[in-house]
Amino acid sequence: MPEPTVGGATAGAVTTADVTVGLAADYFQSYSVVGLLAVVGVLFVAVAFGAGRLLRPVVPTPEKLLTYECGVDPVGEGWAHTQVRYYVYAFLYVIFAVDSIFLFPWATVFADPGYGATTLVEMFIFLGFLAVGLLYAYKKGVLSWT
Repeated sequence: MPEPTVGGATAGAVTTADVTVGLAADYFQSYSVVGLLAVVGVLFVAVAFGAGRLLRPVVPTPEKLLTYECGVDPVGEGWAHTQVRYYVYAFLYVIFAVDSIFLFPWATVFADPGYGATTLVEMFIFLGFLAVGLLYAYKKGVLSWT
C-alpha cells in the first residue's frame, strides 16, 4: 500500500526546503524578539518624556531664565578662553594608555611556541608608530609645560 503524499513527497520525509524554512523561521523569530524589545524600549522612553511634560509645572520667572552655574551669578560676557594644552596632555595620556593595553595580549601571544619572531617584529612596528607620534608631539612643542 503506497504512503499518502503531501506536495509530491512522502508524509514522513523531511525535505531540505522544510529544514530551510524552519531555520529561517527560528532566525527571524530571534530577531523579532529583539525588535519587539526595541519598540517597547522606545515606547517606554516616549511615555516617560510625555508624562514628564504633562506633569511638570511651567512657571517661568526672570530668575529661572538666568544662566546659573556653581552658585555664582553671571557677570560679564559668556565667552572665556580655555587652555587647550590641558586637553592635549589628557589626549596624549589616553593614547598611550590605550596603546599600552595592547602590550598585554602581545605578551601572552609572544610566550606561545611558533609566534615569537612574528610577534616581536609586529610589536617593534607598533612601538615605532608610538615613537613617531611622541616625536611629533615633542617637535610641535606640545610636551613643554609653560
